[in-house]
Amino acid sequence: MCSSPADAVSRQEFDAIFAAVRTWGRWAPADRGAWNRVTPEHVRRAAGLVRSGTAVPLGLPWDTRPGPDNPRPALHHMTDLGDAEAPEPATYKDFLAVDYHGKAVSHLDALSHVAYEGRLYDGREAREAVGSTGAGFGSVAALGPLVTKGVLLDLPAVLGVDWLEPGHPVRARDVVAAERALGVTIDEGCAVLLRSGRFRRSRELGAWDSGAASAGFHVDAVPLLAERAIALLGGDGDSDLRPSPVEGVHSPVHALAVAAMGVPLLDNLDLEALSGACAGAEHYEFMIVVAPLNVPGGTGSPVGPVAVL
Repeated sequence: MCSSPADAVSRQEFDAIFAAVRTWGRWAPADRGAWNRVTPEHVRRAAGLVRSGTAVPLGLPWDTRPGPDNPRPALHHMTDLGDAEAPEPATYKDFLAVDYHGKAVSHLDALSHVAYEGRLYDGREAREAVGSTGAGFGSVAALGPLVTKGVLLDLPAVLGVDWLEPGHPVRARDVVAAERALGVTIDEGCAVLLRSGRFRRSRELGAWDSGAASAGFHVDAVPLLAERAIALLGGDGDSDLRPSPVEGVHSPVHALAVAAMGVPLLDNLDLEALSGACAGAEHYEFMIVVAPLNVPGGTGSPVGPVAVL
């Protein structure tokens, strides 16, 4: 089922949701946002979810190939081939570069990445906080690593399909139904990962412009996630339903999660192996480890998160 006029949300309704889920002024340091929720007790709880010790990588391969979902491919160049005349041992070096905010790189969005009506999280003026030298507030360097309980909302598994078609909205009622079907509970400090089956679809049918059409959360799911006090939101897309159901707001879930709630986002995770591992274990909760690069002033970071079952 793709998005329809029935899914539309007015700008006035969206602004009311933004105000309702906003957590400005709640935490110090503010630029860690909802990651302030995660305490050592949350980490111990996450470690208690480990049963088999199976570690499942969630990051995509570094993609240097152009395509409809990768208009700015990553770079990978060899810089030292270690010729035979060099002193032993020979060395081999390479150079990596990427414009990671997009649809092709697994990455984390820090709190400096998204502003709504000119304001970052906590009400900071975006023009003052983010400039040519980077972000003075909400930098990814302020976040540090996160270890917490992860929950996989595997919607294709719940619905008995291979994938959700682009434009399929995941609403609050779908989140509740998925919890029930998968035997999971979204609670304080959780990382919530939505599997739409994007990469299974692209591997079988070919890549498409997921910036124009993708399955994702409808904005009516966000108040529920806010009520559950999550610390991180992510998925195999960028969490947003596309086309956007909110006229004039191209990424409403980004605005609500990052700018209103202070919840960083994980975009473009490969959740196919995790889906299989969770199905095999009959267990859709796990420990997740996210360690973004320590980039002062960075608006985010490429990441390779790991789920441990």
